[in-house]
Amino acid sequence: MTTAAELDRRDAVDMAAAAIMVGLTFSWGLNYVAAKISYAGYDPVFVSIARSLIGGACVLGWCRLRGIKLFEADGTLAAGIVVGVLFGVEFLCLYIGLEYTTVARNTLLVNTMPFWVLIGGHFLLGEHINARKLGGLVLAFCGLVAVFSDGIVAGSDATLTGDLLSLGSGILWAATSIVIKRSKLVATSAEKLLLYQLAGAAIVGVLVMPLAGPPIRAVATLPTLALLFQSFYIVAFTYVLWFWLLRRYPASGLSSFAFLSPVFGVLCGAVVLGEAPTTRIFLALALIAAGLIIVNRPARRQPTV
Repeated sequence: MTTAAELDRRDAVDMAAAAIMVGLTFSWGLNYVAAKISYAGYDPVFVSIARSLIGGACVLGWCRLRGIKLFEADGTLAAGIVVGVLFGVEFLCLYIGLEYTTVARNTLLVNTMPFWVLIGGHFLLGEHINARKLGGLVLAFCGLVAVFSDGIVAGSDATLTGDLLSLGSGILWAATSIVIKRSKLVATSAEKLLLYQLAGAAIVGVLVMPLAGPPIRAVATLPTLALLFQSFYIVAFTYVLWFWLLRRYPASGLSSFAFLSPVFGVLCGAVVLGEAPTTRIFLALALIAAGLIIVNRPARRQPTV
């Protein structure tokens, strides 16, 4: 029997989905700016904890409303714990790194994740890199060189630390994706997978909090609104909307919009925070975006005989 979900499944990304993906990638680019703004009132580690707890509570409410079962034994607990820890450390690297570097460099380095997945998949999953994807990797590597050369020109040890943490976040994000692909998590609901990650981020953050600075730096309206924006809109709304799209459209078609996230991140940093992108940043953006387009481009279908 054909289910309602199968009847609602699309074979290609239509205009409505494309418009939603543009909105989502813009939101995810803006998220880096919101995080940076929230640091005026809160420590980055505290932001990671609060974002995960508030967003997780909203996702739990969504699951209850939709009748999505979360606590049935499905053999994913061990992998879920690993993914949760990886995700928690990843977000600490992202958020702490963002405090020491610009939004532009942070978003470019974090969004190298697909390239690390490609490399890891080649060695761990048997997903061989073809000539086209190798070309995308070369472009991305050149983009990384441009980003780090921009940081070196800035002449700050703190900036280099922030850049390295941001790159580490992208690598850990890729490791999380590979663990998911190699475990039973690949077949679990997207909501349950997200909650594993949010729980891990909250727990890792709480463990690290004693080593961080004061959780609250200054009580102010704008940093608080930025924190709530990340929690309610980014985690609870855009991620659930992303899952909705994945259930209805081919993942390969949706992933072709991945290059827009670093583009919007750089632009939002420039417009909202007044971070003037340098020539090296524009070069890095062009190289990494081109690499993402090449890597995520669906393979051509062979004509049937």
